Amino acid sequence: MKPFLILQLRPEAEASDDEYQAFLDKGGLTAEQTHRIRLDCEDIPAGLDLANYSGVIVGGGPGCVSDRPEKKTAVEARIEAAVLAMMPQICAQDIPFLGCCYGISVLGAHLDGVVNKNRYFEDVGTSNCEVTEAGRGDALLKGVPDEFSAFVGHKEALQELPNGGVHLVSSETCPFQMIRFGRNVYATQFHPEADSQGFEVRIGIYKDKGYFAPEDAGRLVEMCHAADVHAPELILRNFVTIYAQN
Repeated sequence: MKPFLILQLRPEAEASDDEYQAFLDKGGLTAEQTHRIRLDCEDIPAGLDLANYSGVIVGGGPGCVSDRPEKKTAVEARIEAAVLAMMPQICAQDIPFLGCCYGISVLGAHLDGVVNKNRYFEDVGTSNCEVTEAGRGDALLKGVPDEFSAFVGHKEALQELPNGGVHLVSSETCPFQMIRFGRNVYATQFHPEADSQGFEVRIGIYKDKGYFAPEDAGRLVEMCHAADVHAPELILRNFVTIYAQN
């Protein structure tokens, strides 16, 4: 099988490692079936050929594409530039792509969509999602119930559907929870890889990053462990199953 290229944006080693393991576990992958690149500490190799991969998976991160350049750290700016530089080829060639959380901002920005913090941000926790009519016919949502809960936590969001985008999943708090461009380019605002244990790790790491009041960390951990979140991982598993190539 051609490996899946996994691009990670989290500068915290513990969060990055936990996210990577979640991609493996929920996607049904082994480490040998992936090529992992931590963009916080390594560059995309020169001459990397996306034809050598089954697909591309982009994880989440604390950066925001809508922040002004002077508000971004050097690492955040470099990571954003690296991912955005791949999007023209991915979208033009319809290369299988799954962007998780930060990935929907990257896809939206590339498609000249409106991404900002004006509306639709969601506190760390769960969001009640609903599959749209278009989503019910999409292969990546096979087996996913029409209504499901997903883990979220983001400061910025798509404000409108980008040109050429297909709206697959919505919620009351954030309308654009999942979109598709072309046939094979997908992005979710929620975290399809996340479970309660993984979100506990992230709550501990990001409690001082402005997602929530630090004193709320304990309450949020309890809420995550009480939540019934299982359906989103089917999206990640479906992505791997559909696009795995020999």
